[in-house]
Amino acid sequence: MTTPPPPDRWGLPLGLGAYLLWGAMPLYFPLLEPAGAVEIIAHRIVWSLVFCVALLALTRSLGTYTAVFRRPRTLGVLAVASALIVVNWITYVYAVLSGHVLDAALGYYINPLVTTMLGVLALRERLRPAQWVALGFGVAAVVVLSTGVGGLPWISLVLALSFGTYSLTKNRVGRTVAALPSLAVETTVAAPFALGYLGWLVAAGTSTFAQEGAGHALLLVSAGVATGLPLLLFGAAARRLPLSVVGMLQYLTPTLQFVVGLVVLDEHMSPTRWVGFTLVWVALVILTADATRSARAVRLAAARGRADADADAG
Repeated sequence: MTTPPPPDRWGLPLGLGAYLLWGAMPLYFPLLEPAGAVEIIAHRIVWSLVFCVALLALTRSLGTYTAVFRRPRTLGVLAVASALIVVNWITYVYAVLSGHVLDAALGYYINPLVTTMLGVLALRERLRPAQWVALGFGVAAVVVLSTGVGGLPWISLVLALSFGTYSLTKNRVGRTVAALPSLAVETTVAAPFALGYLGWLVAAGTSTFAQEGAGHALLLVSAGVATGLPLLLFGAAARRLPLSVVGMLQYLTPTLQFVVGLVVLDEHMSPTRWVGFTLVWVALVILTADATRSARAVRLAAARGRADADADAG
């Protein structure tokens, strides 16, 4: 029987770095004001493209990027992914700039539940009983928040649905296009619209990039690094860490967002919102425990299979 490779000591720090950077975004985007959400995202698209292409050139892997444009089906899927991530980005930045960081955190908390639901609807996956229970708690949370806060938590739902659908779309090409060239293609698709919007702002005399000085312009340019760097850290971590660890780390980002919204930005949490968040947290505990148990059962079955094969070979 072969000995499994030792765990990579860089996996966890890389993963923590990615999720900590994503969790700190509510502190970053206000630095870009007085730019509005759409202007920020337009700059994010343009400078992310520049950052990704520069990295691809430095690593001599531009071919992986240009090859996508010769594969119409893959390009079409990534074009859909581009539209979804732009909707997600604009909604998130709007949430941060309008004082709804807690709603954004809720959106990313319920994202695993949305992903599970999409697996049933789009992929015809069969859910285990615990997953159905978790989904039930998630639905109950949305009902409580909708009736107790005065309407659907639309920011949370748009963030969860857009990112969940984005993840499902990316899953279609994930094995053929790596994270960096994929982001480069997605931002390439969106870049003409972003540049058109930025050009319109300049023509109208309302571009903050041109009017707020060099420091503000550099902050807008930094949106490219702020987008690409955590993605690179996550990609490196995902290759080094077990999937179960990556699954646990994903809750770090909304937790940090929740803390920032509640403690740093002093957003209000009514009793109804506490109940809604608690229902979501219960759902996530059930979902995580079930996923961990399922993964352990798969590993044990694989180990028994290898042991039986070694015994037969002996």
